[in-house]
Amino acid sequence: MTHDVAVLGGGPAGMAAATEAASHGARTVLLEESPLPGGQVYRALPPGYAGPADADRRAGDALRAALAASGADLRTGCRVWGLGGGPLVPQGAAAAPFTLSALGHDGVPFTITTRALVLCTGTHERIIPFPGWTLPGVIGLAAATILLKVQGVLPGRRIVVAGAGPLLYAVAAKVLAGGGQVAAVVDAATHGEWLRALPALAARPDLLAQGAAWRTRLLAAGVPVIHGAHVTAADGDGVLGRVRVGDRAIDADALCIGHGLVPATEATRTYRARHEHRPQDGGWVPVLDGRQRTSVPLLYAAGDGAGVRGAAAAPAAGRVAARAALDDLGLAHAGSQDAALDRARRAGAAMARMMALRPAMVEAIPPETIVCRCEGVTRAAIDAAAADGAVTINQLKHFTRCGMGPCQGRMCGEAAGALLAAAHGVPIGAVGFATGRIPLRPVPMEAILGAFDYADIPVPAAAPI
Repeated sequence: MTHDVAVLGGGPAGMAAATEAASHGARTVLLEESPLPGGQVYRALPPGYAGPADADRRAGDALRAALAASGADLRTGCRVWGLGGGPLVPQGAAAAPFTLSALGHDGVPFTITTRALVLCTGTHERIIPFPGWTLPGVIGLAAATILLKVQGVLPGRRIVVAGAGPLLYAVAAKVLAGGGQVAAVVDAATHGEWLRALPALAARPDLLAQGAAWRTRLLAAGVPVIHGAHVTAADGDGVLGRVRVGDRAIDADALCIGHGLVPATEATRTYRARHEHRPQDGGWVPVLDGRQRTSVPLLYAAGDGAGVRGAAAAPAAGRVAARAALDDLGLAHAGSQDAALDRARRAGAAMARMMALRPAMVEAIPPETIVCRCEGVTRAAIDAAAADGAVTINQLKHFTRCGMGPCQGRMCGEAAGALLAAAHGVPIGAVGFATGRIPLRPVPMEAILGAFDYADIPVPAAAPI
C-alpha cells in the first residue's frame, strides 16, 4: 500500500504532523526509532518506570494521546536506513513516490512507500572538542537529560555542567533534585547575552518562569555559576578526575557538556534539497517556504531538524507541514497558519542564538586534540589536509576519513567544517557539507541482505571490446 503521508521522526513536530494528516483522512504512517514517540524533551518513560507529572510530561502525553486517537499508523522501534523515490530515480526518469527502507523492532526489514514525506528528524548535540573530551565520565547534556528524566540515574556524584543554552540549568537543577552535587555550572554565555534574550523570552512567560526556578535552585544550593567561560580540558587517570576552566581546576567525576544543537539534515541532504548555512538556526538547514516545503516537491521539514526553535514551536510547525502536504496532494484544504507558531519561534530563536557555534572555541582546539572520535582524526590532521589542498568537507573526508565512522560526521562534522574554513580564511558555509548518503544509520548487513550464496549474485555480460 502506498501511504498518502509518511512522517519520519516521532518528536513533537512528528507527532503533531502525523496527527494532523491522519485526522483529515490521509493514509498516514509515523516512523520512530525509539520505543515510544516523544523526542528528547517529551521523552516517554519506559514501561514500569514512574516519574513526576511535570509540564514536559503532560505536554508529551497530550501529543501521544492525540496521535493515538488520530488513526495514524505508528511504527516505533524501527531504524530507517535507506531513502529512495522522489528525485532519487534514474537520470531522466520522472519523480516517483518516496520510499523508506527500515529495520523493524523485531529485526525484520520493511519498506514504506508514500506520496508525501514530512521529515521531523530533530537535532544532534554539538560538543566542541577539547583535550580529554573522550574520557569516561564526560557525557553530553542530552545524554545526561535521558539518564535523569527517564531512568532517574545520576551521571556522577560530583558533577560539572558546562556548555551553552538553557539545558545547562535544566540538567544542573535535576542533578540537585536527584541528590547529586553540582561542583559548578560553566556557561559560555555572558550575563549580557542573557539580558539581551529577555525581551524575546517574555513571549513565553512559562519558560521564563521555569528558567528562573532553575537558577533559584542553584543559588540556594550555593552552586558557583561561571559566565563567559568554557571548559579547556578534562583530566584524569583513565577516567575523569578534574575539569579545567582556564586556570581553574575543579574536581569532578562527571562532566555533562553541550554547546548547542545541530539540525539533523541527513535525509534532506540525501534527497538533494537546497540548504543554507544559518548559524542562528543551528548551522546547515533546508531552505523552506512559508509552509515548511523544501525545494523537492512533496518533501517537507518541520521541527528542530529544519532549524532550531525548541520543542514548544515544533508541534505548530509539524501541523503547518502536514496541512501543506494535504493541500499539495489535493486531499483537503486544512488552512496554512498556526497562531502558536510565531510566538513560540520568537523565544526559541533567542535560545538558538545563545547556542550558536562559537568560532573562537573551535579555533582554540589544540593540534593534538581528537576531533573525529570514530576515526581518530586530530585537529593537526585536519590542518594538514587543508594545507595539502582540501577545501570542502567532502575533500576532507577523502584526505583524512574524518566523518566516515559509524556516526557519519554527526559529532565531528561541524567542528571539522569550522576548522577547515578557518584554515582557508572563508565562512563556514563556503566549505559545504558532507553529501547525504545511505545508510542513514548503521544496520547489520545480514538484516538487509538475508541469506544468499555467491551463485545468487547476477554477473552482467562482459562489455564488447
